[in-house]
Amino acid sequence: ASEGLRADRIWFMEMNTRLQVEHPVTEEITGVDLVEWQLRVASGEPIPLRQEELAIDGWAMEARLYAEDPAKGFLPSIGRLEYFDLGGYRIETGVTVDDEISPFYDPMIAKLIVHADNRQEAIWDLEAACRTTDVWPVRTNAAFLTKILNEPDFAAGQIDTGFIAAHQERLTDPPELGEEALDVAVHLLLDGDTSIGGLEMSGLRLNAPPVRRVLLDIDGNKREAIIPDDWSEYANYMARAYWDGSKLIKFDEGHAFVTSLYEPRGTGASGSASDGAILSPMPGKIIAVDVAAGDAVTKGQKLLTLEAMKMEHSLTAPFDGVVAELNAVAGAQVQVEALLAKIEAAE
Repeated sequence: ASEGLRADRIWFMEMNTRLQVEHPVTEEITGVDLVEWQLRVASGEPIPLRQEELAIDGWAMEARLYAEDPAKGFLPSIGRLEYFDLGGYRIETGVTVDDEISPFYDPMIAKLIVHADNRQEAIWDLEAACRTTDVWPVRTNAAFLTKILNEPDFAAGQIDTGFIAAHQERLTDPPELGEEALDVAVHLLLDGDTSIGGLEMSGLRLNAPPVRRVLLDIDGNKREAIIPDDWSEYANYMARAYWDGSKLIKFDEGHAFVTSLYEPRGTGASGSASDGAILSPMPGKIIAVDVAAGDAVTKGQKLLTLEAMKMEHSLTAPFDGVVAELNAVAGAQVQVEALLAKIEAAE
């Protein structure tokens, strides 16, 4: 007969009848193929090695490459992989160039795995793997991972569950294009490299000294660069760049920098949250609408919840005001930049 629930009669057990995402780490330090072992055991064979026959060699480390944008609150990033180069380390992935990253699955698109003699060398190798991860136009967390691996506290093992929150601003701010990468971008833009989309400009001016400075637009920010006198030093430099038909994408530090010659812009108003327009940041499904047309709302108040890539994202009011327009309906699928609501500022 049951004795009912008692504190000393409750047990919890977890059993995962699958390999963990990090199984390559075990494989790298033991030299075994766990997938092969699974297939052999499932076929009725005994486990190939006994516990006492296993040994650990060196240090392995793995990073999960996610299709997300850390600079935008880790929002999932979707679209076609026009450019997808993950370098020469051990890579496990189910996608390749021209594949489509959809909003319907987990945002992990690859695993980067390294093996070295010790932990510090593994960190250096994994940092190099993340730093040279080049993906466009889908955004990834490669730059975020690169910064984590460069953190002294991480190298020292001084980490806990509050590590990312404690360093979040530094970890999630987009990196700046390095000076060497900037020089290469100038070279590709100005030296007529038609395979990349060069613009065939040399700085020559009639009856005046050549212009040795050029203004570039990098991710929407103006930056001045010097045109080198001699391009020969870049002849053997890995360009790590992609011309998408209208602009140069220069890869550096795990980030894809949208690069072009700077052109002064007008000061017209933009359609963004600053004017009360609430746009969908990605394709997804609206799972909850918390306001109605005509409702008064306060800054930061949740308006609706969007679901994409197995994650929920709350969209909030940018300022105090009234819901002047509401196009969101629970259960509806929406596309990126769809106008979901509009808030009019309180008078």
